[in-house]
Amino acid sequence: MNSPDAAHAAARLRDHYDALESRSLAEREVSLMAALGAQVAHAQARATAFTQSLAGIDATQIDSRAALARLPVIRKHELLERQQAMRASDPFGGFSTLGWNQTAPADRARRVFASPGTIYEPEGSGGDYWRMARAIFAAGFRAGDLAHNNFSYHFTPAGLMMETGAHAIGCTVFPGGTGQTEQQVQVMADLKPAGYIGTPSFLKIILDKASEMGVALPSLKKASVGAEAFPPSLRDWLGARGVTAYQSYGTADLGLIAYETSAREGLVLDEGVILEIVRPGTGDPVPEGEVGEVVVTTLNPGYPLIRFGTGDLSAVLPGACPTGRTNTRIKGWMGRADQTAKVRGMFVHPSQVAEIARRHSEVLRSRLVVSGEMANDKMLLKVEVEGAPEGLAERLATSIREVTKLRGEVALCAPGSLPNDGKVIEDARSLA
Repeated sequence: MNSPDAAHAAARLRDHYDALESRSLAEREVSLMAALGAQVAHAQARATAFTQSLAGIDATQIDSRAALARLPVIRKHELLERQQAMRASDPFGGFSTLGWNQTAPADRARRVFASPGTIYEPEGSGGDYWRMARAIFAAGFRAGDLAHNNFSYHFTPAGLMMETGAHAIGCTVFPGGTGQTEQQVQVMADLKPAGYIGTPSFLKIILDKASEMGVALPSLKKASVGAEAFPPSLRDWLGARGVTAYQSYGTADLGLIAYETSAREGLVLDEGVILEIVRPGTGDPVPEGEVGEVVVTTLNPGYPLIRFGTGDLSAVLPGACPTGRTNTRIKGWMGRADQTAKVRGMFVHPSQVAEIARRHSEVLRSRLVVSGEMANDKMLLKVEVEGAPEGLAERLATSIREVTKLRGEVALCAPGSLPNDGKVIEDARSLA
């Protein structure tokens, strides 16, 4: 006879995609850090971009988050630049171990996609390559469900990312793709899918069109949504029409990063990634709870991105998810980290603000505020410091001139007084 604890564990597992979601923090960290060193070694050996960028790095020593933080961050513009420079020899720019003429079947890309830019992304073999099943399961989909998938199947990987995830659960998928709203409504009325997969805004369009056509869609009870903001107002609007929707967060480069659960308290990290939150313009991790750029290391051997900067802002939430999932939670998408501003004809980057602060150990946090009108800009560097160190404002003003080649004023602020919104450069100029 099963003990109450065993029965409880079995019930909880039925609500989770697998046992990885409820393992202890220590067990997960040991597993991730062991995989990290192996992934770095694999990237160095098989992906020429990392052979170069990680030259001289002893992969066996990359066994902690502190060691990981010493590696360079790869940002999307670098990925694009390498791909463009290597189009003739390697369309993936040396970041992937996959291709379409490799000898080993495991090294052959099953599909190639194109995202705006143009950035090319490979898809390797194996089920649920993008690891989306975990998010779709958390949204309530189960084996035997028909899922109406309205992500695009054209050029970009979104449609097939979600389809392969749904297949891993045991769902049947209707590949609806985008557009043709009236036909989408008719298919839903005929086939009676259990749920929708796609952007939340298109789901609203479909439901509005169904109402206009006088067509009821009573089978549609759940949704896995993503690729755009999902405000509570839209979540409640869908709920009032009988559809319970949960969001996922991923990219074409990385696959799933995090997903929403029934607790609706942030997004739980996927089990196949290592996430850091860093100060925009740098690779420096910020304290827990502070908003910064999402940087992800994926454990995917076919596309082994090490410290890939997504350009998205988020923050780590304290504690564990009430659903029993023990992985780290983040707040979700909170804006973009690329805050480059053009001031008096010169570009000012977050990395330059970070360099100014790095020159002065007294500075705890910094924020550059650009104000005035276009062509008559003013820069004010606000810095959090303990007390008012003598001469610091003047030294900072000198650093501003040296780093940006522009003049700026300095304001010394009390610790904790700057907004926790991830902004390193605040553009407060009037466009009039």
